[in-house]
Order: sequence, then structure tokens, then C-alpha cells
Amino acid sequence: MKKINSQEFRNMYLNFYEKYNHKIISEASLIPENDATVLFTTAGMQPLTPYFLGEEHPQGKRLTNVQRCIRTVDIEEVGDTSHLTCFAMLGCWSLGDYWKKEAIKMSYEFLTSKDYLNIPQEKLFVTVFAGDQEIPEDKEAYDAWIEVGIEPNHIYKLPRKNNFWMLGTGVGPCGPDSEMFYDTGKEPCSENCSPACDCGKYMEIGNNVFMQYNHTQTGEYEKLTKKCIDQGMGFERNLMVLNNLNSVYDIDLFDLIKEKIYQISNVKYESNKKSYRIIMDHLRTAVFILGDNSHIVPSNTDQGYVLRRLLRRTIRHLKKLGIDHKVLAVLGEVIINQYQDWYCELLNNRTFILNNLEKEEELFSKTLTQGTKEFNKMVERTSNQIISGEDAFRLFDTFGFPIEFTIEMAQEIEKKVDIEGYQRCYQHHQEKSRNSADQKFKGGLVDSSEINIKYHTATHILHSVLRNMFGESVEQRGSNITPERLRFDFSFERKITPEELEEIEIKVNEVINSGKEVICQEMTFEDAKKMNAIGLFENKYDKGNLKVYTIDNFSTEICGGPHVKNTSELGTFKIIKEESSAAGIRRIKAVLK
Repeated sequence: MKKINSQEFRNMYLNFYEKYNHKIISEASLIPENDATVLFTTAGMQPLTPYFLGEEHPQGKRLTNVQRCIRTVDIEEVGDTSHLTCFAMLGCWSLGDYWKKEAIKMSYEFLTSKDYLNIPQEKLFVTVFAGDQEIPEDKEAYDAWIEVGIEPNHIYKLPRKNNFWMLGTGVGPCGPDSEMFYDTGKEPCSENCSPACDCGKYMEIGNNVFMQYNHTQTGEYEKLTKKCIDQGMGFERNLMVLNNLNSVYDIDLFDLIKEKIYQISNVKYESNKKSYRIIMDHLRTAVFILGDNSHIVPSNTDQGYVLRRLLRRTIRHLKKLGIDHKVLAVLGEVIINQYQDWYCELLNNRTFILNNLEKEEELFSKTLTQGTKEFNKMVERTSNQIISGEDAFRLFDTFGFPIEFTIEMAQEIEKKVDIEGYQRCYQHHQEKSRNSADQKFKGGLVDSSEINIKYHTATHILHSVLRNMFGESVEQRGSNITPERLRFDFSFERKITPEELEEIEIKVNEVINSGKEVICQEMTFEDAKKMNAIGLFENKYDKGNLKVYTIDNFSTEICGGPHVKNTSELGTFKIIKEESSAAGIRRIKAVLK
């Protein structure tokens, strides 16, 4: 078996499949463009879903690439020998071209040939789908492995949970798969030891997914008219296996950042492997998210929340290594320099990445220091092994200390947190906030500053423009106004095109420039309905009179106000971003100039 560095492995894989007429395609964004069901690209095949369902790919039927993916479901496991939040997948695809026999033959050649990975055949084990009541046994894959030379006792037939692949949503292209494993040489954990075990004897090194079916919303398995192959290999984990290393963090991709952490902390990697690994993994992932051209920044929602959590966990473990000064940008620069040849967007977005690392470090360092002090005081006055939910919530509510940190720090001193008690406190807090919000809803805009009033009126105009353009199925699903911008969420099933966004801007500005009066009337809900006033959250309206704001014959909405007197006061409307907020919900962010 060859020992190989990351650059060699990457090139070897792409060159191998290029030899078999696969076109090398560019990597997709880490933020899915056409899939609001997940926050990040979680699999190499995910960006290609439309082509599995029948659409023609412009580069043909045989494709290959290296795709970075992000999965955070195992974030608490990061720090062990194998888990990463961001990893690369080496992938190749057949879109209605070759099928199982040829795919398995190519996989076998790449794994065992002396010109490629040169894995001894006796070290190679494979699994195939055993079949169940809905889908038959995958005899075709089994026979294909026998044909290339794999012994029957090296082939395991496993059930659906091991060898049937579906998208995370459970809907869409799917099918049986055949996974490839390397025997690490460890002793079997039991008589039933197999690649299905987690004992570490068998390490997965690749997977062929045979997409034969489309799983519908109603739970049926329809045969695909165009059968597809999705072959994937984990980049980092395979480098670990190929170089006979004990940890994914020992591959060459982590050497430079590991050395830089040592220079800054003077703490050796062997002395605190867990903190080193969390810092290396989380910061690398954060740099990749910030470097993506989607311009995600740390926040309290969606991708921004994940980014913030990764960075704050990084900061905590930097402090565990004794690093109290600001170093995120310094470490981030190491990662940019290492990967910029592969991912040019890191170089192009260098300033954006480093500035946001510095901002988040500045923002959270004080919170972490204060929260840690309060946590230690709380532990000192707690005589038992359980930290109360009230104390955990106080850390969160008063000091902004994340519950994940309270749980993690408690585990480190062999204590537990009353999670149920924390959740009760949190729910009570939400109910109070919701009641407060209801009161604010009745009065309209919370912040009645001049600029916020202008933005409030602009959301009414935007809402009507959207309904005029796309139909009455467009309904407001939420809005947020700050002195810097408006954010408007609405029901709509697809991404709005650049041409449509330009048209929206033009139409909103036409209304603004026409100098239409904004008139407020008070009436009952029934009378408002007779006027065809747009009214959301009907169950929240009082039985008495309501305020209805009308902008000439253009917009009529039930609203608590306040608004400008005339649209000419608003200035110029400019959309700065359009994105998905949730499944079937789009979000527009805009400013007034």
C-alpha cells in the first residue's frame, strides 16, 4: 500500500477517472443553492441532484470532482481520532451511462492497482445490500465483486440501515450501495464482527451508491428512467488509512496549523490533543464558510449560528491552551495560505475572512471570561453532582454563556446539567418574550425612529410588489427592521432571478417616486376584510377596531403602524440580498439610500 500526501492523492483520484472519460467539474458552494432543507452541502452528490432526476449535465454523463462538505451532527465527537465538521469527498458519477459492473471494476482497480493505491486484496472487504420487503437483494453488485476477484468471505450482506442510501430528507433519488473497507489488523470484537461494527477493525474507504429509485413524498419507490452511480471516497479519512496513521489529524493537511498553535501556546500537541483537534477542525471549517462567496457571517440564526458556535468553541479551547490574546486571524491566515491554491475564493475573500474572525473573537472573549468565572462560582456553591437548570439558564440569560459550553465544562469535572430544568426556564423565557411581542404587535413597529418608520413603510410596498408580480400565494412570513436595513420573509418556492430582482427594485422605486399618500383608518376586522386588506395572524387581532394603512390604490394592510405620510420620504430602495430562509420561504434584505 502506497504512502501518499494530500496533493498526490487528490491528483491521483481525478486523473484516474479522467482516464475513464470523466470530466472534472468545479466544486459547488458550501451553501446549497437549490436546497432549503439543509444549511450546508452535506454530500458530494448533493449539488448534482437535478441531474440524477433526469436533467442533462452540460459536461456530459461521466463526471468527477473534489467537493467540500459540512456536517455538524457529530460536532460533540470532534476531538477524537476521526470526526471532522468539514471534510472533502472525492467523487465520480455516471448519469445514465455505465452501471454496477463497470463502477465496481473501476473502484477495484483504483484501490488495488500498483499504479494507484496498491491496497492488498486480502485487506479489502466490501458490503452489499441484503434486501428487504421493499427492495430486493443486490445480487448484481455481489456478483460484480466476485468477478473482479473478491472472495465470498470478504463480502458482507447487510440490511438497509447499512447499505441503502437516501437523501437526508428521505425524498428523492436513492438506492442500494456497496461500501469498501480496509482491515486495520485489529482483533475482531466478537464472533459477529463485521464492517457494520464500530470497533475499529474495519475502516470505510469508499462507497458506490446505485441510484435506481426515486422515493416519493407518498413513500413509493419509483424506478428511475436514468440509473445513476455515485462513487465517493472520504479525502481525509483515506489519507489516514493509506499512511497508516492513528488519527485523521495526523495527515499532512493539519501540519502547518498544528505547528502554528504550538508556536503561539508552547503547549505540545501530545499534551492536549482534544483541544488541538477542536481548534484545527473548527477554525478550518469556519474559514471555509467565511470564504464561501455566500458571505455568511456569525449570527444567531441558520448558517451564521453554526459558524458562531464553531468559532466560540475554538476560542474556548484556545484559552484551555493558555492563549488569552487574540489569535484567530493569525491562525486563519495559515489556513488561507495552505488552501488558496485549491480554493481561490479564500484568497479573494481574505480580508472578509480575517475581519470577521477578529470581530467574533473580540465579541466573545469577554463573554467567555465572565461566563467561565460565573460557572466556577456556581460549581463552588453546588454540593451535588448536578448543576440546576435555573443556574444553567442564568449563565445563558445574564451572561450570554451558551448551554453547550455549560454542559461541556460540567462533563470535564464529571458533573451533569439538569437539561430538562434548563429547557423549562428557556420555554418560560420564550413565553414572556412572546407575550411581549404580542403587545408590540398591537402597537405596530417596536422602534419608532425615523429610519425604522421608513423601512416599515417600504416593507408594505415590497409586499404588494411581490404579490403583483408573483400572485396572491405570496404572503409575509416575517420581517425584521433595524436602522441599517429591512429583512422581509415571504412564501415563495424558488430562487428569484437577477432580472426579477431588478424589476422588483424598479417597481418599488416607482411607487416611492410617485409620491403616494399613506392613509391610516380605523375599522373592524370584518370591515377591513371587505376592503381586501392584507391581514396576517388573524387570531391575534382584537375584536375592536384595527388600524388599516392604505398607500393610494396600491397597498392596503392591517398594521399597527407607524408609517410615513408620503412615499416620497423614503429615498431609493435597493435590494442587497435574496436568499432562502426555510423550505418554501424566501428572504429579501434591502436598504433605503
